[in-house]
Amino acid sequence: MNETLKRALSGAVYVVLLLGCISYSREGLAILFGAFLVIGVYEFCKMCGLNYYISIPIAAGSYYYLWNKNSDLNLNTALTTISIVTSIKLLLYLFNANKSNFKIYTRYFLLFGYVILPFILTNYVAMGVKGYNPKILISIIVLIWTNDTFAYLVGKNIGKNKLFPSVSPKKTIEGFAGGLVFTIIGGVLLANYYIMASTLFIWIVIAAIVSIFSTLGDLIESKLKRVAGIKDTGNIMPGHGGILDRLDSIIFVIPFINLFYLILYYVS
Repeated sequence: MNETLKRALSGAVYVVLLLGCISYSREGLAILFGAFLVIGVYEFCKMCGLNYYISIPIAAGSYYYLWNKNSDLNLNTALTTISIVTSIKLLLYLFNANKSNFKIYTRYFLLFGYVILPFILTNYVAMGVKGYNPKILISIIVLIWTNDTFAYLVGKNIGKNKLFPSVSPKKTIEGFAGGLVFTIIGGVLLANYYIMASTLFIWIVIAAIVSIFSTLGDLIESKLKRVAGIKDTGNIMPGHGGILDRLDSIIFVIPFINLFYLILYYVS
C-alpha cells in the first residue's frame, strides 16, 4: 500500500471515529477521548522522559473521576485555571529561544495541565444550556480544520513572511491571517446554519480563539518535538503520526474556550 493511500485511509478512519462517537452520545465522546488520553499520555511520557507506569494510571483515574463534573462550577473553574496557567507557561517556553528543557517536576505539571486536563475539559465544552450538544464540539473541530486548511492554502500561495521560522519554517504571517479570516467566516456560517446560535458574537469570538490558539498549540508541539529530536509523537495513525500530532491544536484550544464559557457565565 503506497504512503498516500495509507494516509488517506487512516485519516478517514480517524474522522469517522471522531465525528461518529461525538455525535452518538456524551458517553461515546467520553470513551473515545478517554482512549485518546491514555495514548496521548503515553506519547507525552515517551517524548519528555516521564514514567508512564505512574502517569497513565493517574491520568485514567483523573479522567474517570472528573469527566462528568462540569456542573460543579468551582471545580470547573479550578481545572480551567490550572490548564490556562500551564498554557501560559508553555507560551513563555515557546517565545524563549534559550529555553529547551524542563525540570522533571515541571514536566509532570505540564503532563497534568497540558495533556490530562484538556481531555477532561473537552467533555465540559460539549455541554450546552440544554445538556449535551455534539454540535458544539463538532463545530470547534471543523473550525480547527478550517484554520489549518486555509492557513496552508493562503501561506502556500501568497505567504512571504515567516511566522516562527525557528520552530516551524513553513508557517507564514499571511497564512496565519488567512486562516484567521476564513475561520471567523466559518464560525459565522456554522452559527447561522448548523448550530442555529441565538448570539452570533459568541461564535465569532470562539472562531478567533480557535484560530489563534490552535496555531500556538501547533507551534508548541513542534518545539517540544524539535527539542526531543523526534518527527512525530507516535505512529498509531499511519501517515499522520500520533494522537498528540492530531490533537495538539484541540488540547490547546479547549481550555481557552472553556475559560470564555466561564467568563460568560460569571458576567451574565
